[in-house]
Formats: sequence, structure tokens, C-alpha cells
Amino acid sequence: MALATKITSLFLLLLAVWCFFITPSDSATDSFVFGGCSQLKYTSGSPYESNVNSILTSLVNSAMYTSYSNFTLPGASNQDTVYGLFQCRGNLNSGDCGRCVAKAVSQLGTLCLDSTGGVLQLEGCFVKYDNTTFLGVEDKTVVVKKCGPSISSYSDALGRRDAVLGYLGASDGTYKPFRVSGSGDVQGVVQCVGDLSPSECQDCLSEAIGRLKTDCGAAKWGDMYLAKCYARYSEGGDHSHGQKDTNNNDEEIDKTLAILIGLIAAVALIILFLSFLSKLCDNGKGAK
Repeated sequence: MALATKITSLFLLLLAVWCFFITPSDSATDSFVFGGCSQLKYTSGSPYESNVNSILTSLVNSAMYTSYSNFTLPGASNQDTVYGLFQCRGNLNSGDCGRCVAKAVSQLGTLCLDSTGGVLQLEGCFVKYDNTTFLGVEDKTVVVKKCGPSISSYSDALGRRDAVLGYLGASDGTYKPFRVSGSGDVQGVVQCVGDLSPSECQDCLSEAIGRLKTDCGAAKWGDMYLAKCYARYSEGGDHSHGQKDTNNNDEEIDKTLAILIGLIAAVALIILFLSFLSKLCDNGKGAK
């Protein structure tokens, strides 16, 4: 009976593992877009390391309540001062924002191990820290440019794309750091980092949109990420991120699910077989 109890516990453990693996991941927010690290390294156990850990913890905690925040943590010297910020995509709720920033900070810890500065852009959030101040500094450096396949024949989709990007560039005359627009099956989104002033934000977005239209031409989708803002569009749901990853994730989940179901079935059969043997042994002892 004790053996059967242990096997039942194993069965329950496998069932718990199965539930864990089939929990869907939100690739719409977690997908990697770009990342980078400073070439300078800090010494393990140094005051700067402590400040980095503290500021990254502050970013994660703050992301549970707001979609943007920045922090400055002074050190004993200028070299030990750490600057950091995070920003979530403007349409994320607080729960998704918090989870995205937590994942980004976790990945930064691996990607930029012992680096004095690092930056990571996921689909749903942006995180950066450094010992050189970047807060409130406009930066229109191109970080990522991606363009989809060209439209094979003329389509009014290009006209709709230009209309969407035109609206995103002008908005409705009011200051909005996050903007979305659509026309037919063409969708567009732009956003600038919250430490920019309204005029700097507008200038950055105008640059990103202009580059996107010029560099991607008649592409079905395009992404233009500058250091402090981005502009993106897609036609008919085609895009560079999310869809492919989601399909791959679904395939991996299906494979894992099939394996785990097979294991659970095998354990169940073993439990039944051992229970049967246990009964036979008990009957044999009774006959003696």
C-alpha cells in the first residue's frame, strides 16, 4: 500500500507539471525585440552592483502600479550613480506591464551580466539602466529596422498605410506619447519614452515615421525603433513579431502535452497493476 501511495504521489506530481507546461505564455508582450549592454564591467560585490540591483528592483516594483517611471540612485562617487527607467506599451494593463518588466529585468541580468549599463526592448516593455545619465536626453539613433516583403502588385493598402502613419505623426493635435490608428486592414502604432518633453517626443516620432516610410517602401509591414521612440505598421495582421513565435510555442506545447499525457497514462497503468499484485499477495497470505 505504501508503494501505491508513493506512485500516486508521483502521478499527482506529473499532473502538476502538466498543468504548468500547458499554461500559455504571452508572446505578444514577452517577445524579444532588441537588447544591448555596456562594454564596461563592474566589480562583483562593489557598491555599484548594489545600486544596480536596487534600481532594477525599484523598476519591477513600480511597474505594478504605473506604466512608466525613472529612478536615479546616487552613489558615493559619480561612477557609482545609477540611472534607470522602464516603460510599458501604452495599451497594457498593470498586471501585464508588471510581468513584462519583471521578465525584462530578469533577462537583463543574464544578457548584461556585470555590465555597467544595459537596455532591453520586449514587445510589451522597455527597460534601461546605466551609470551615464540618459534621462531626458533625446536620442534618434536607429536601433532596429525591419521591413516585410514588398506588396507584389499595387494596392490601396499603401495609401491606407500612409494615411495611418500620417495620422500617427500628427495625432489629433494633442500630446500623446502612445498612439494607435488603423484603416481597413492596415494598423499602426507609435510610442516615445516618457522622459522626453512633448516637443522632443514629436520630433522623435516624426523621424521614426519618416524613416519607416522611406526605408521600408512598399513593404507589407515595418518596424523602426529609434533609441527613444518607435513606429510600426502592418497590413492584414502580417508582422515581424508574435505570430511565428506563437505558432512555434503552440507546437512545443502540443509535443510536451503528448509526452506528459503518455507518462500519466503509464503511471496510472502501473498503479492498477501494482494494486492488483498487492491484492494477490494479501489473498495468498490469508490462505496460509
